[in-house]
Amino acid sequence: MKKPDFRKEDFFAYWGWNRAWYTDSDIHFEGADYHFILKDVRAQDRPTKFGLDPYFHPLKVSIPQTNWRIGYYLSDHWSISLGQDHMKYVMQNDQLVDINGYIDLNGVWDGVYANESIVLTQDFLLFEHTDGLNYFNVEIRRFDPMMSVNFLDMTFGVVEGFGMGFLYPRTSTTLMDFESIDEWHVAGYGVSFMVGVELSFLKHFFLQTELKSGYINMPDILTNPAGADRASQSFWFLQNNYVFGGRWRLNFNKDS
Repeated sequence: MKKPDFRKEDFFAYWGWNRAWYTDSDIHFEGADYHFILKDVRAQDRPTKFGLDPYFHPLKVSIPQTNWRIGYYLSDHWSISLGQDHMKYVMQNDQLVDINGYIDLNGVWDGVYANESIVLTQDFLLFEHTDGLNYFNVEIRRFDPMMSVNFLDMTFGVVEGFGMGFLYPRTSTTLMDFESIDEWHVAGYGVSFMVGVELSFLKHFFLQTELKSGYINMPDILTNPAGADRASQSFWFLQNNYVFGGRWRLNFNKDS
């Protein structure tokens, strides 16, 4: 039998880590003397090897792929929250892709390309959102308790949610013979949805695992610190998140 799970007016916060997967994407590069598209580029995340350092080191906790969120329960079931999904996106070098467009830089890559193949060597392109692919978002979530036990006041429940926000990546790019860049920049937007399971205990603490998917569109990615050169791309992502957190209420006169 389910016990009542009173959450209205509770605040909550959590911290945790993720793995991420991305669909292939077309990446557009444009500058004064070039404009080309790389088709169906593959990328993957870059998880940090698990250990007390850096996962629990107070000065290094932002190095792994992390998630944080803080929110407020509008009712016993519905909450609104603000969070960050700190993913890492690494284009895979030495893959063979098609290129369309032109390059006119008086260099070895000059030419007009029409569905021609090119190997993405490090001399041609390094392209990463590794500090990171930062998705700041607002979410509306619903929690439904499914089962409760008296031991440690544990409650097992299901969480579903929808969110949207902006992308603030720190993109590390070296394109052909241009100077490298590694700067934070608001590059676009994202929308996402999630489903998860939560185990709460001792009334104020919880563990949660989430499966989150969404669409990212970044039309304004910095690629050259000296000019107006830009890249753009869009893709779908899938995250598996593992988080832990707590709930509290500022009005202590109410029953907890």
